[in-house]
Order: sequence, then C-alpha cells, then structure tokens
Amino acid sequence: MIKVGDTLPSATLQEYSEVEGEGCSIGPNPVDVTKATAGKTIALFALPGAFTPTCSAKHVPGYVQHFDDFKAAGVDEIWCVSVNDAFVMGAWARDQKTGAKVRMLADGSADFAKATGLTLDLTGRGMGLRSNRYSMLVKDGKVATLNVEGPGKFEVSDADTLLAQARG
Repeated sequence: MIKVGDTLPSATLQEYSEVEGEGCSIGPNPVDVTKATAGKTIALFALPGAFTPTCSAKHVPGYVQHFDDFKAAGVDEIWCVSVNDAFVMGAWARDQKTGAKVRMLADGSADFAKATGLTLDLTGRGMGLRSNRYSMLVKDGKVATLNVEGPGKFEVSDADTLLAQARG
C-alpha cells in the first residue's frame, strides 16, 4: 500500500470535459498523474463509486464547500478519483455542481487504485474491484499525508480532516 513519502504511481486517469479547450476535446481526456501533479499541491480524495449515498451527500459537497479554504491553505487543485468511466464522472460532476472546484477523475479499470494498493473488492456485491475511501495531500507528486477510511466509516477521508492537514 502507498504510504507517506511515496511518489504517486504513474497512471493515466480520464476527465470528462464539457467544453473544448487548449489541448482538450469535448468528452473524455487523459490526465497523466505524474505530469498533472508536478510542482503542485493536490488535495486528492478517492471514493468507491459515483452517486453513492455517503459520497454524494458528504464527501463531494464538503470538498466543494471548502474550495476557497483549500486554496488559502496552498492547495492548487482538488481531485476526486473513483472507479467509474469518464462519462459517469462527468455526470456526477454536473449533479454535484463541482464546476472548476473539484476535478472528477475516472479510474475506469482501477489501475490507479491497484497501483496504490488502496482497493476495495466488492465483487461479492456485484460491483467489482473499487477504490477504497481515502484522502491524501500530494505535494509535487509525493504523498504528504494519507487518511485511509475503515470499512463503513466516514471519519478521516472528509474535507475537514484533509483541510486541517493542508493548513499544517
């Protein structure tokens, strides 16, 4: 399992873009984790899946609500990573009104989750391999803090915990 001081694994996530922009077409666009984290401080939180009750009611809204506080604490970007495809993450972003505050990144094949060692096997429930619920502060591609949630818990992966760590 990834730990504090480790470099994030080299992986490509997908982000759904609503508008065409510099180097981005409408639809899914690749995000190279190594390049996207270089020289930045990222508040990253991962969830088992989009549109799940706790994640939609507590996790994502907390990070959206605290966007300005994260920026004031020196965080460049907030990422939400989930084992879904980019279209689902785009729909979830619209539903949660994340706008430009939280990047909703798809880990469709769970490659990032597997590379971090932070997986949750929900095959018995028909949902396959998912990401564990966690949050981390990433500085220049390295894990500065890591908060892994226990099964069925909502204690350390929330925005308040990670914000306190970002503030130092």
